[in-house]
Amino acid sequence: MTVVDYGDFKNAVYLSCQNHISEKIQHLQEALLELKLGAENESKSSAGDKHETARAMMHLEQEKITMQLDELLRQKSELLKIDVTNTSKQIAKGSLVKTNRGFLFLSVAIGKIVTDGTPVFSLSMQSPLGKNLNGLVKGDKVTTNGMQYVVEEVW
Repeated sequence: MTVVDYGDFKNAVYLSCQNHISEKIQHLQEALLELKLGAENESKSSAGDKHETARAMMHLEQEKITMQLDELLRQKSELLKIDVTNTSKQIAKGSLVKTNRGFLFLSVAIGKIVTDGTPVFSLSMQSPLGKNLNGLVKGDKVTTNGMQYVVEEVW
């Protein structure tokens, strides 16, 4: 592969991250809507302790989903701030890094995504590995959680 291919791959990884987050947001919004509709139906047709408990449980689930949704919206906002056209040779936020252990995309903490058949780990700069990689260049090595990473290329 040429550097241009990796530039295209970096953009594809970025779009995969955006799509991943957008799909999760949509799923949570749908779940929240279902819970709200269920709570409305429950309150119209019920009375008594059993139904009060059911409504309370639905409310707790709504709060949990709302917190997850807020986190995903924060991640999406953070991801949209990244300039993937930046081609610094020093690892920073937005870098696609090829290591001896695979590809890493320093952006937001999504975890493993597959882009064009290639697994890529999307991690935040606040993660232990992200902090240790920050500022490194091709050829540098770092050990995190007992695993050594050798930076083979940075885009």
